[in-house]
Amino acid sequence: MNIIEINNVKKDYPLGQTTVHALRGIDLTIQEGDLISIIGPSGSGKTTLLNIIGCIDSATEGSVKIADKEITRMNDKDLTNLRLYKIGFIFQTFNLIPVLDVLENVEFPLLLMKQYTRDQIRKRAEKLIGEVQLKEYIRHKPSELSGGQRQRVAIARALVTNPDIVLADEPTANLDSETGATILELMKEMNEIEKTTFIFSTHDADVLKYAKHVVKLRDGHVVEH
Repeated sequence: MNIIEINNVKKDYPLGQTTVHALRGIDLTIQEGDLISIIGPSGSGKTTLLNIIGCIDSATEGSVKIADKEITRMNDKDLTNLRLYKIGFIFQTFNLIPVLDVLENVEFPLLLMKQYTRDQIRKRAEKLIGEVQLKEYIRHKPSELSGGQRQRVAIARALVTNPDIVLADEPTANLDSETGATILELMKEMNEIEKTTFIFSTHDADVLKYAKHVVKLRDGHVVEH
């Protein structure tokens, strides 16, 4: 079953007197339960494509379907719900809430869902924090953590809702090789057991080893799939 269908997607950004064509007619179909790495040089459109799939940005032209829903026609409320219930996003910049500690940051998406008890939320968050090896930092604020530790908090937060799709922009960029391998194994396990669809943008050769498929972008085009 296709979980993502992208047809002739273009994205333009105005930049002063000129227009940057970030995506130039992307066609891409992704099966449920796939594990895909998107590769390409800087400026090829990797992050833009992830942001459009993740409903963070919108296409200038073209069609994007997620789980058979045409997201280009959705209002803000429906897009917010789709992001909350269907998609986990691991940002390069972490996007953690500075006033919340590690546990509270990971719990936050589950609280927004309003369908779990306080005990269920706590147990699920603690389980993920343990899996990303941060139990001893559970009450630390983001400012008290290293870049790699903050990345692991962001990963736990993205996975805590058990989303259908996880989008990860350079998920191992701030991690040492051992921690990166642990995180990739966790994602591989989720992919195999839960059939979670993972889409990474990466320059990391180790991430590519885990991919079932590789999509190569250049100058806003898919040049290899």
